[in-house]
Amino acid sequence: MSSSAQPFTLSVPDADLDLLRKKLELVRFPDELEGVGWDYGVPLADVKRVIAHWRNGFDWRAAEAKINQLPMYTQDIEVEGHGSLNIHFVHQKSESPNAIPLLFVHGWPGHFLEVRKLLPLLTASSPDHPSFHVVAPSLPGFAFSEAPHKPGFAGYQYAETLNKLMVSLGYNEYVYQGGDFGHIIGVYIVNKFGHKHVKAWHSNMPIYRVPSFTSHPLLFLELLTMPFNKALRDPIQKALRLRKTEMAYFAVQATKPQTLGYALADSPSGFVAWMYDKLLKASDNYPWTDDEVIEWLSIYWHSRAGPAASFRIYYEHTRGNQAPDLFGDTTWTSVPLGVSHFPGEPVKVPSSWAHMLGKLVFEARHEKGGHYAAFEAPDALVSDLRKMFGKRGPAFGVVTGKDGY
Repeated sequence: MSSSAQPFTLSVPDADLDLLRKKLELVRFPDELEGVGWDYGVPLADVKRVIAHWRNGFDWRAAEAKINQLPMYTQDIEVEGHGSLNIHFVHQKSESPNAIPLLFVHGWPGHFLEVRKLLPLLTASSPDHPSFHVVAPSLPGFAFSEAPHKPGFAGYQYAETLNKLMVSLGYNEYVYQGGDFGHIIGVYIVNKFGHKHVKAWHSNMPIYRVPSFTSHPLLFLELLTMPFNKALRDPIQKALRLRKTEMAYFAVQATKPQTLGYALADSPSGFVAWMYDKLLKASDNYPWTDDEVIEWLSIYWHSRAGPAASFRIYYEHTRGNQAPDLFGDTTWTSVPLGVSHFPGEPVKVPSSWAHMLGKLVFEARHEKGGHYAAFEAPDALVSDLRKMFGKRGPAFGVVTGKDGY
C-alpha cells in the first residue's frame, strides 16, 4: 500500500497482446439480414472492418506511448466498508500558482482519456481566462484502477473515493466536472462533500429524477403544459423513445453484469459490437476513425480488472434495476451548479429540471456536440468552464485563494 501518489506507466504485457491477436484471428461472425442497416444492431460490415483494423492496422504500442505522455499516477484510497483500492489518475498541473483544482470524472463507456483534449486548454495560463489544475481519475473498476471486491459500491462510495483522492493531493477545496456517470456521481459528491470540499460543479448531462407534486410542485404542474409546450414535449418524447429502443444495454448491465461479462471478456468481436454501438449512437455525428475507436476500446480490453468490471456500476446504482432511479437519497443542494446542453446528447430531460439538482448559476447551449462532450467538443466545454469560473463568471473565486489567475 502507498499513502502517496506513485508515478504510473502503462505497459501491457506482450503475452496479453499475443493472446488478443490469436482471438482476433479466430473470430466467428454471425449472419445478418439484408438491408437492415442499424435496425437490428451494429451492422456486420462495421464490426468486420473494426476487427480487421484491430488485427492488422492498429499499433497498440504507439498508442500506449502516446498515453504515457500524460502525467499518470496511482494511489491507495481507503473506502469505508471496502478496504483500500489502488486508484489510477491523470494529474496535470497548471503553471499558474492560483489555478483552480478541477476534478474531471468520466462515465460509461468513457474513461480517463476523455480529458486528453481538455488538458492543454484548461491548464493554459492567461490574464484573459482562469487556469485549472486537472485531476482525471479512472473510476474504481475502470481502466487501471482497482475494482471493488465487495457488492454495494455505489454513489457515496465513489464520492468518498474521489474526495479522498483530491484531499490527499492537497486540494481541500476544488470544483467538479462530469457527464454520464460522472454527472451521477457528481450529485452524490455534492450531497456528501458540497461546500466543505466541492465548491461548485458543472455537468454536461444534467439529468435528475422526474419531478413530483410533493418535491417540485411547479415543475410537476409544468408537465400539464406538455401538449402545447415544445421545449418540454420534445425532450420527454425523445427520452421515452430512447427508453424503448436504446436501453437494452442498461437493463442487462443493471441486472446480469456477470453473465454479460463472460461473453465480452472472451470475445473481441462481441466486445467491439457492444461498445461500438454506444460510441457511435451517443455522439453527434462525430467522425470516429478506426484508430480512435480501437484505442478507446483498448483501454477497456486491457484494463486492470478486465472489460466487464465496469458494467457493475449499473447494478450497484440501481440495486439490480430495482431502485426507482439512480439518485438514491440525494436532494437539491445550494452548491453552485453550471450546465451545458449539447444537441447530440441522447440522455435528455427538460432543461428546467436542472433546477432540481442545485443552485443553477450558469447555463449554456451549443449547436454541436454529443454525449462525449470533452472528446467531441473540447473547445465548447472549456469555454463554458472559463465563463463559469472566470472573473465575471457566477462561480468566480469559489475556491479559497485559487481564483485561476
